[in-house]
Amino acid sequence: MTRVLLVTSSILADQGQSTQLARHFERLARQRDDIEITHRDVVADDLPHLGLDELSSWQVADAERSEAQRELATRSDERLAELEAHDVLVLAVPLYNLGIPSQLKAWFDRILRAGKSFRYTENGPVGLLEGKRAIVLGARGGQYAGSALDTQTPHLRHMLGLIGINEVETVFAEGLSMGDEHKEAALTTAHAEIEALIARL
Repeated sequence: MTRVLLVTSSILADQGQSTQLARHFERLARQRDDIEITHRDVVADDLPHLGLDELSSWQVADAERSEAQRELATRSDERLAELEAHDVLVLAVPLYNLGIPSQLKAWFDRILRAGKSFRYTENGPVGLLEGKRAIVLGARGGQYAGSALDTQTPHLRHMLGLIGINEVETVFAEGLSMGDEHKEAALTTAHAEIEALIARL
């Protein structure tokens, strides 16, 4: 059984193009008996920005945490446990102002955790979640892939690599705001690439 954690991050919910890519992935994946999917919508989760009190709660041993610290630490503990329990991470990501949604960054801030998902060594950080793979489903109004303006893809790869997820595949539907013909062609290509990805899971 392949366990897939599907993370969506569009503020437009089901109307978002990245969410539509995620739904296409999910529909096809659920046709297979050997794939199990968990869906997490980080916009609906509405995690706050990471603050000092929450960060400090991670440094306190479980048995010594106050009730408030336990509640704060749970935000990270539960999301890390969820990620650890899955084999494949699928991120459905819109492009907002050349970056990832702040809601998705808030999620990453809870899973990029020293001593839990990576550790520091003399040779630099080492990821602790090896053996997993990731798929990025990106939706963009313009065309950015491969250009200097695509700061989003390297950011995602670096964050995933930090925790040991170095096998990252990408599917982009680009130019979605550049006319109906361009949009239809981009979505058709992206759907075909998603189907090929699922066949390899």
